[in-house]
Amino acid sequence: MHARKYRLTAAAAGLAVAGALAVALPAAQAADPAGHGTPGRTVDLQLLAINDLHGALEPPTGSNGTLIHEHPDGTTSQLTAGGVEYLATGLREAREGERRSLTVAAGDLIGATPLLSGLFHDEPTIEALNALEMDVAGVGNHEFDEGWEELIRLQEGGCHPVDGCYAEGREFEGSDFPYLAANVVHEDTGRPILAPYSIQNLGGVKVGFIGVTLEGTGDIVTQEGIEGIDFLDEVETINKYTAQLERRGVNAVVALVHEGGYPAAPAYNHDCDGPAGGLSGPIVDIAQRTSSNVDALVTGHTHQPYVCTIPDPSGHERLVTSAASNGRLFTELNMAYDLRTDDIVRASVEGTNRVVDRQQERAPDLTELIAYWNELAAPVANRPIGWISEDISGRGAGTPEFPLGDLIADAQLAHARSLDPSADIALMNPGGIRTDLVYAASGAEGDGVVTYGEGFAVQPFSNTVNLVDLTGAHLLQVLREQVSGANEAAPKILQPSEGLTYTLDLTRTGADRIVADSVRVGGQPLDPAATYRVAVNSFLAGGGDGFPTLKQGTDPLVGADDMAVLADYLTAHSSATAPLAAPAADRITVIG
Repeated sequence: MHARKYRLTAAAAGLAVAGALAVALPAAQAADPAGHGTPGRTVDLQLLAINDLHGALEPPTGSNGTLIHEHPDGTTSQLTAGGVEYLATGLREAREGERRSLTVAAGDLIGATPLLSGLFHDEPTIEALNALEMDVAGVGNHEFDEGWEELIRLQEGGCHPVDGCYAEGREFEGSDFPYLAANVVHEDTGRPILAPYSIQNLGGVKVGFIGVTLEGTGDIVTQEGIEGIDFLDEVETINKYTAQLERRGVNAVVALVHEGGYPAAPAYNHDCDGPAGGLSGPIVDIAQRTSSNVDALVTGHTHQPYVCTIPDPSGHERLVTSAASNGRLFTELNMAYDLRTDDIVRASVEGTNRVVDRQQERAPDLTELIAYWNELAAPVANRPIGWISEDISGRGAGTPEFPLGDLIADAQLAHARSLDPSADIALMNPGGIRTDLVYAASGAEGDGVVTYGEGFAVQPFSNTVNLVDLTGAHLLQVLREQVSGANEAAPKILQPSEGLTYTLDLTRTGADRIVADSVRVGGQPLDPAATYRVAVNSFLAGGGDGFPTLKQGTDPLVGADDMAVLADYLTAHSSATAPLAAPAADRITVIG
């Protein structure tokens, strides 16, 4: 593990790590299309990048643990990947023979984590990242799941303010790497809550890293955790600190951006710059407007794999990368650093997404770390809470409505009716469903057994199930917000409970994709003037995920923790002799 520690101080913006490598490697001449000066002698520089790990310390299951591989003839196959024991091995092997190598990340390393990490407020993941020799990481939206002050504790160390330390004589030491939050600022002072950038120095090779999360983070996290802070424009922030780095003599700059895109094909090794390639989504505009003096963008958030080039404002191609999620991939970037211009030679930058193959050896130190935390978690994690007869797919289903979404919504409706028999329907946000329920045994339990740990991996956010009254007109507006406003470009289809049906017409655009006269509640046409009792989680009730109309709900009633609700429902509706099958997912009729 690294020996260095980071503390939040006024001078945090200029963190530098002194390397011991002073001998330049033999190098070739190369022209820099960004025009940063006359080329000189170069040395090799390697960056290894991850994003959206989400505390997946153990090999992720279901769709969260698979990748699509594209073969030369265009056919595809599926392979399993991920797990920090294997990620550590992959990173360490990639570093072999490299004189100058840095490991970086683009946010969501913690938050929305399985029980092994989430039960301990993600301390296990920070310790794993230390063991992976992480050098610098930008923040993502999920770094704020437990609030910005908790994020600072994870940076600085110390026992949890409520739960304390988890073992006698073992105090959490914090991260050995700096978290960067350039566009996350205090409302009263406008100053970043953490360092905006870090200067990494390896034997005279200086590289500046700027970390930003998406400007819309405030719309997709629980509001109480971000009181007193603002999220600023990504591009304006990156450009501001790029200029500051240049004034400090740092010309080589990499942006760690927790915002992403969508490649034209899902395979991790698809040629993004080929005739069937291309990238869409928010990161395209960000990359096109980010200062030409930034040499590469390491991105995340969309959980997609890509290595693409996008023109910078000067028209020169620049690499933009993402390594999917859950530690299934890491991106290897290799480049030349010009010792005369103190800059990265843009034309030399190459990137490849590397599979975290489970056939390779596991790193013993990570195996030991996982075993330690598993022993502490076992009494909670291994408790059976239900039985299933087959896989019940979450977002991996690849359809707007998915079986696990319906199951969770039904569980929330059942809980809501136990509090108020007049409850009509429940709606569940798809982003709150983090993985699948998998039939095959993942531990000591038998096939079909669902443990508390497996349920927690699906719903790790500790939201409550809340009831509100909505008029029919408001309910229709909520359905339209799935495909309009903040969600128009990337729809968020709420998962419906029994009692709600409608048609989603994907041949239309905007809010019109919801066919208004198709909406039925309890089998009856939606009445705009009627009042409906609707169950949603507390995150949605606060208007999260781009559903502001839900904040207008009246007569609120707060129910139980959503994970407890799911556990109770599975226990009540399944047994070893009568396991649950996957719901049909037929409540939304999709056209197009």
